[in-house]
Amino acid sequence: MKRSDLRKYFQHGRAVVSAETYAIVKTKRALASSLAVIKDDREMTCIIDESKLGAQKFLGFEGNWRMITFDMVLPLSLVGFFAAVSGALAAAGVNLFTISAYTTDHVFVKSEKLEAAVEALEKLGMSVRRL
Repeated sequence: MKRSDLRKYFQHGRAVVSAETYAIVKTKRALASSLAVIKDDREMTCIIDESKLGAQKFLGFEGNWRMITFDMVLPLSLVGFFAAVSGALAAAGVNLFTISAYTTDHVFVKSEKLEAAVEALEKLGMSVRRL
């Protein structure tokens, strides 16, 4: 995909900011109601709405993340989309955590960096809506 084609993709792109605040936790087992569970040879990570957490202890915990979902079909053959997103967020000083589904990508940004993230995405040409 040419850079100009990718720019057009952003101009028609939509992103949605979730109302929920999420936690990213390292666990020994999958948590019920997790948005996503990632398991590899070294660890299990659960992404979960903080309001669904109980008083249990975790091997690792990082809270106060907001999810931004790219509300458009992102084909697996698409080249450069995430590079542009992560570059724009990095330039704005926003750290991120990402997960991808088959046709949709999500970025998680700390609540205190949400406004900077939204502005960076809007500068790319995307429309951003809050739930």
